[in-house]
Amino acid sequence: MTSHATILLLDLALIIVLARALGAGARALGQPPVIGEVLAGVFVLPLLISNGIGGGLFPASIRADLSALATIGVALFMFVVGMELDGGLLRGKGKVAAAVATASILLPLGLGTLLAWYLADAHAPAGRTGFFVFIAVALSITAFPVLARILTDRGMQRTPVGSLALTCAAINDVLAWVLLAVAVTLTGQGHGNQWLVLLVLPYLAVMVWVVRPLLGRLLVGRGKLTPGALAVVVAGVLLSAAFTEWIGLHLIFGAFLFGVVMPRQGARELVHDRVAELNGVLLLPIFFIVAGLKVDLSAFSTTGLGELAWILLAAITGKFLGAFGAARLSGMSTRHSAVLGTLMNTRGLTELIVLSIGAELGLLDARLYTLMVVMALVTTAMAGPLLAVLYPPSVITDDLVAPRRAPTPV
Repeated sequence: MTSHATILLLDLALIIVLARALGAGARALGQPPVIGEVLAGVFVLPLLISNGIGGGLFPASIRADLSALATIGVALFMFVVGMELDGGLLRGKGKVAAAVATASILLPLGLGTLLAWYLADAHAPAGRTGFFVFIAVALSITAFPVLARILTDRGMQRTPVGSLALTCAAINDVLAWVLLAVAVTLTGQGHGNQWLVLLVLPYLAVMVWVVRPLLGRLLVGRGKLTPGALAVVVAGVLLSAAFTEWIGLHLIFGAFLFGVVMPRQGARELVHDRVAELNGVLLLPIFFIVAGLKVDLSAFSTTGLGELAWILLAAITGKFLGAFGAARLSGMSTRHSAVLGTLMNTRGLTELIVLSIGAELGLLDARLYTLMVVMALVTTAMAGPLLAVLYPPSVITDDLVAPRRAPTPV
């Protein structure tokens, strides 16, 4: 008889190999590796399990273990996202970035509310307020980490429009997480007692004025990262995540804020690289599997495909038109505004985490969760082909040669 540990280890090996293989395939097709990794977890393995092929590899007891590991993976991912945010990005372009970020979140919020009204009869739980708020927030997400990797892969990170996109995505991410926290709190869907959420203010004060200086003493000025320092940081991430989960928000907020307060000097980059590499290889692919087990393939009926069309329309037009319109009004050219609108549509893993929260809180049923996952994949995958047309290498080269020349309106 095969032991529990044997099956778990076999599953972990299978998850890692499949995620890396599909990630490499996605990169070969000009897509971010995360697209292939998400497909491996969200569709390929669950499809094999549902068809009985290898179904014995993922019994209920194993799924519970994978869910626990996935929770750690999400916490560490949000910690890395927090570390990647850089306030220095705002220098010299704060007004334009704020305008684009605000427009690219307000219009999706509005269209998301209309979409929720359309979907409510078929999918909303008894308490519709939470459903409306959550759908609106879900459509406003931009995945900062995925966008950063797209820019790096295409050599756009040092172009004016690439730098602006990073800044807008950073602002958008912060606003979106705040709105999501408000949505979870106001709808009463959190895990803690309602009054505990009042502890968020002293918690923020402690993180900024106590934890940040302590981390500075631990890391700043060090040329290397000791095992002891890394242990302190990882334990701090988990404690911060546990605290926000306890007060009724979600663990992602605590992990994210711990990353934000990390000092920008010293061994910070070493912390980032070590945590991100291990997490990306092992724990995040497990999260994709756990998220994929919630996928309902029956969602792809005639009715479901019609709903998917409306979801895609609201998601794509909200982000694109919001960013494009604000950029044009700020004096950017049509080409650069369109590039910005395309980049702001990338959702990737960040959206998948948000959707998993919605499913966990009962705000998304299995069919709507599946359709929203497809939306996240489509809006991220379309960035590469669109950028190849809107922003070919020759234009990127021109912008890098004359980085100080402001794009002229056309």
